[in-house]
Amino acid sequence: MAKLREIQDITVCESTAEMLTKGRADGVSTAFDRADDMKPCPIGAQNACCKHCFMGPCRLSSKAPYEKVGVCGANIDTFQARGFARAVAAGTAAHSDHGREIAELFLTVAKGENPDFEIKDETKLVAFAKNMGVETADRALADVAIELGEACLAQFSQQHGHLKLLELAPKKRFEKWRELGILPRGVDREVVEMMHRTTMGVDQEYRNITLGAARCALADGWGGSMVSTELSDILFGTPVPRQAVMDIGVLEEKQVNLIVHGHEPQVLDMLVRLAEEPAMVEKAKAAGAEGINLVGMCCSGNEQLIRRGIPHVGNFMQCDAAIITGAVDEMVVDVQCIQAGLANLAKCYHTKFVTTNYRCKIDGAEHVEFDGAHNARAAGTKLVELAIESYRHRKGVHIPKKEVTPLIAGFSHETINYMLGGSFRASYTPLNDNIINGRIRGVAGVVGCNNPRVKHDWVHIELVKELLKNDILVVQTGCSAIALAKAGFMQPEAAKKYCGPGLAEVCETVGMPPVLHAGACVDNSRILIALSEMVKTGGLGDDISDLPVAGSAPEYMSEKAIAIGHYFVASGVFTVFGSSLPHVEGTKWADYALGAGLEADVGGYWAVEPDPYKHAKLMIDHINRKREALGIMEKKERVLFDMEARREL
Repeated sequence: MAKLREIQDITVCESTAEMLTKGRADGVSTAFDRADDMKPCPIGAQNACCKHCFMGPCRLSSKAPYEKVGVCGANIDTFQARGFARAVAAGTAAHSDHGREIAELFLTVAKGENPDFEIKDETKLVAFAKNMGVETADRALADVAIELGEACLAQFSQQHGHLKLLELAPKKRFEKWRELGILPRGVDREVVEMMHRTTMGVDQEYRNITLGAARCALADGWGGSMVSTELSDILFGTPVPRQAVMDIGVLEEKQVNLIVHGHEPQVLDMLVRLAEEPAMVEKAKAAGAEGINLVGMCCSGNEQLIRRGIPHVGNFMQCDAAIITGAVDEMVVDVQCIQAGLANLAKCYHTKFVTTNYRCKIDGAEHVEFDGAHNARAAGTKLVELAIESYRHRKGVHIPKKEVTPLIAGFSHETINYMLGGSFRASYTPLNDNIINGRIRGVAGVVGCNNPRVKHDWVHIELVKELLKNDILVVQTGCSAIALAKAGFMQPEAAKKYCGPGLAEVCETVGMPPVLHAGACVDNSRILIALSEMVKTGGLGDDISDLPVAGSAPEYMSEKAIAIGHYFVASGVFTVFGSSLPHVEGTKWADYALGAGLEADVGGYWAVEPDPYKHAKLMIDHINRKREALGIMEKKERVLFDMEARREL
C-alpha cells in the first residue's frame, strides 16, 4: 500500500473528514485510499494508447516523435480523437439508456397498465407533447400521453431525419448543425455509428471524428437526457423551489436509515411512498426503531430532493463515509456511479448493500430486481423490509457532529421563468435585462462529479466563490450541486456573503440563492433549454454561442461528463474541465479541440485547468469577451423614465 494522504488533504467536507478518520481507525479501505494506492497509467491518462484492434495495444507517449505511429499507421491525433469519441459514445449510451427506461415506464402509465405510478404534471404533459409534435387540441389526455410516450421511444430507434427536440434550439444554432452534417438522427444510431467509426480501419481524421462525436453527444443532450428530464417531470412532478437539508448528519440514530443511491427516480419515488405508510412505520417500531428515515444520495437523491425536498446524504465520494457511520441499515443502488468497493465496505458494518437493476449486479451485493413497469410496489416493499430487519443488527453508530445544512433546490426552467417574470408574464426578460445592464455579468453552469484524485469538494467551492464575487450567476446539477449545497451556497442569505454588488442586488430582489440547483446530471438538458430561452428572449445575440455564458466540470470522473461537456461545446458553450481532459499537449487534435479550430466549427470549445482560480479566470475572461462582442461591457446606469420618455420609447 502506497503512502496515504492526510485526511485534511483529501476533503474540505467536515463530515466526510470525520468519517474517513473513523474508517482508518476501523481499518477499512475507501475509494480515496485506493486512489492513493493505484497510480493512473500516464499513457492512458493522455489517450496516447490504442487497443481498438489486436495488432497492439499500441502506445505513443508525449515524448515520442510526433511522426511515430501505431502498427496500422494511425497517429497520436487519431488515438486521442478515437479515445475521446468512445468516451462520448459511452456517456451518451448511459444517459440515453436511462432516458429509454423512463420513456418505457411513462408509456405503461399512459396506457393505464401501471398502477404504481401516475402522471403528476398534466400541464407539462401538454406542453411537452406540443414540443414533440403531438396534436393536443380536443383530445383526451390519455390519448395524448400514449402518443407522446410512443414518440419519445421512437427518438431512440429513429434512423433518418433529426431528433425532434433539436428544434427547440435557436434557429441559427440548428442551421449550424445542419450545415456541419451533425444533426443527430436517432440516439441509438449515433452511439452505434460512433463505435463503428472508431473501430480499427474506419475514421482516422481527427476533425471528422470529433465532429462525429459532437453528433453523438447532441443525441444525449437534446435527445435521451432531455426526454428523461421532461418525462420524469411529468411522472414525478416538475421541480419547484423546496427547502431541504443536506449532509451525512441527516442520518438518524434511532430510526431505520435507508439510503437510495444511483440515478433512476422511480426507485426512490416508490420507496418514499412506502416508507411513509403507517403499516411500514409500525414494522419499523416493532424492530425497535422510532420510524423510517429515507434519504437520497448522489443523483437519485437529487431527483427527489428537487421534487419532494427529501433529506440528502451527500455526493458520489461520500458513499464510503456514510456507511462508515454504522447508521446506514441499507444502501439501495440502481445504475451509474455505483462503486463495487461499497459491497465489501458494507460487510465491515451491518449495512445491507442491495442492487436493483439487471444492468448493475455486483459481487458481494444482494439483488432485488426492481422493474418500475411491472413490480415496483412488490420490490419496493421487500427493500424497505430488508432495511427494517437490518436495523436489528446494528453494531454501533457514529453520526458526524457537523449540523446539516439547509438549502433551497428545485430550479427547473419553468420555475426560473416564473420566478423572474411572475405569474402572468413568466419570462427570462429580467435575467437578460440584468445581464445587459451589468448587474449580472453572465451565467455559468458548474456541474459534474467528484474524483478521489482531487481534493473532495474544494475545486467546486473555490471556483464558484470566484464566479459569484464577479457577479456571475451559477446554475448547478449533479454532485457539484451537492458540494455547494453542503457549503451553504444554496440559501438566499449566501448572496450577501459571496456575491458582487450587482448579483447580490438581483438575488435579494427576487429572493433567490446565487447558486441554483437544477437537478441530477441528466438534467443538464434544463440548462440547454434555459440558454435557448435567453436567446429567444432577445438582446443577447441570436445563437447560444453569442451568450455571455460558460460551462465547467471541476472534478469530472465519468464518461457521462465527457458526453455532457461535448454537447455543450457542440451547442456553442465554452467548457472548462478541472481534471485533465485526456490529451497530449501540442498535438493537432489538442490544438483543435482546445482552441480556435473547434470554436470556428461549432462555436464552443474545450479548456483544461485544475487550479480553481485560473479555471474561474478562463470562464470570466470568456464571458467578458462575449459581453464586449455584444456591446454591453460597460455597466448601464439605471434611468427612471417619465411619461414623455416612455412615449418616445
